[in-house]
Amino acid sequence: MFKKLLATPFTDEDNKEFKTFVVGLAYNSQNNDFKILRLRSVLLGSEAEAEIYSLSTDSWRKVVISMESLRGYEPNFGRIVKIDPPCIFLNGALHTVAITSRHRFILSFDVNDESFRKILLPFNHLDVVTFSHHALFKGSLALFAFAVSHMGVLRDIWVMEEYGVAESWTRKYTVPMIRVEFVNFYGCTDNGELFIKNATRLISFDPESQKQNILAIEDADWVGFTANSMESLILLDGE
Repeated sequence: MFKKLLATPFTDEDNKEFKTFVVGLAYNSQNNDFKILRLRSVLLGSEAEAEIYSLSTDSWRKVVISMESLRGYEPNFGRIVKIDPPCIFLNGALHTVAITSRHRFILSFDVNDESFRKILLPFNHLDVVTFSHHALFKGSLALFAFAVSHMGVLRDIWVMEEYGVAESWTRKYTVPMIRVEFVNFYGCTDNGELFIKNATRLISFDPESQKQNILAIEDADWVGFTANSMESLILLDGE
């Protein structure tokens, strides 16, 4: 079964080329409901905005990203001006990377109480790299750090061993042999193998054994649009 969502009434078509959108799907266990979080950031510097769709009400509504609760003790925290995909569901919350003029952190959204929280990134995770990509690694939040070269080199894998505790970030693996553009990194399997598209096709790479396998998939372009799925007894009303 499927359901076509109502168009959000908050969509602004002006200057569409300057906007980026990040979308995450989550299950609200307390209310037996599905929710979609849609985050919008504008490259010209306006503050990021958020809206939520609820399956139970079949409607969209705006929510406020509470900067006061995120700011903590940092008076010059700045506004969230950029949101980086993907939007990962874990422990009842959706997680994406938010960027202000002074900080970069994981922005989590609890789908039960609809509150935003800040999870700090490893303090020195960009010391020898220039950008990172977040994903799930064996059921934990992880950062895949890339250094710049002709294609980009996957260097380090950081894993948050205790959820929500910034001090538990641990650099688990260094994988200098993998050369891949970060846009061609598609996440991980449940057992921790990385999905990567090299110059010719899709491969899986085991960071522990440093072994890679060529997958029998000729066209990997669709992989970036896939998501993890799980069984559910919830039926959708309508088509």
